[in-house]
Amino acid sequence: MRGPALAVAVGLVSGLLSGQFGIGGGLVTTPAIRLLLGYPALIAVGTPLPVILPTAAAGAWSYARRGLADVRAGLVMGLVGSAFSVAGALASRLVGGSALMIATAAMIVYVAADMALHTARGMAEEPATGLGAAEADPAEAHARSVHPVPATRSLSLWRLAVVGAVTGLYSGLLGLGGGFIVVPALVRWLGMPLKRALGTSLVTVAVLAVPGAITHYFLGHVDLALAAWLVLGTVPGAIIGAGLTAAARERSVAIAFSVVLGAAGVVLAAVELAKVLAR
Repeated sequence: MRGPALAVAVGLVSGLLSGQFGIGGGLVTTPAIRLLLGYPALIAVGTPLPVILPTAAAGAWSYARRGLADVRAGLVMGLVGSAFSVAGALASRLVGGSALMIATAAMIVYVAADMALHTARGMAEEPATGLGAAEADPAEAHARSVHPVPATRSLSLWRLAVVGAVTGLYSGLLGLGGGFIVVPALVRWLGMPLKRALGTSLVTVAVLAVPGAITHYFLGHVDLALAAWLVLGTVPGAIIGAGLTAAARERSVAIAFSVVLGAAGVVLAAVELAKVLAR
């Protein structure tokens, strides 16, 4: 194992990504624990889960205090998703395999491309003159015109439950952070502005992390000392990341999110294809 300073640095990078893009941060934390810090594979899988809870909570708080998180929607999706994540974990023994992982990677890349095109359409429809403060961000203006933003209380519970169920299934089945599903679903299906979707996603991710963290702890897959060092970096990182996103233009955030999402899908597919070819 490498020193605590490296663990804090890993946590900081993970927290920044979590706060900026509404994800759990496991995309960075899990491989870093295994490859950079030298821990066993099961520790690399289990330890990020208890770290996600304070990280996502800190990021969600940072968004919520700016009015950029729907806590009610996030809790609904998280609670429904938690139940389905157990089913997903149990189903992983029956459904797992390279084909499923590659199909998931393809879905992630598709969602990234869809959001990128959505943003590009908003940019193309930007008026040449007369931009007011609310119209200066074409991606947000386009999203509002195509998908009117529902009030917090009018978001359909059954739609939130469906998003939570799908997120929980994928989270339990593949061990992926729920933010990659929650954010695009909120933006493209429920018409929520991107920044608000990112904050809401962090609420969901925090709740989803609880059952997995408990399970892996009792299985002996959580190193509490390592988790503590990681949290020292992830919590401030999440707060800083959320602040950076809140201050950025909606269009810039949408482009960055699409790039990160697409890169995650490509990496996932490449890793799985490498495993197939190595057999």
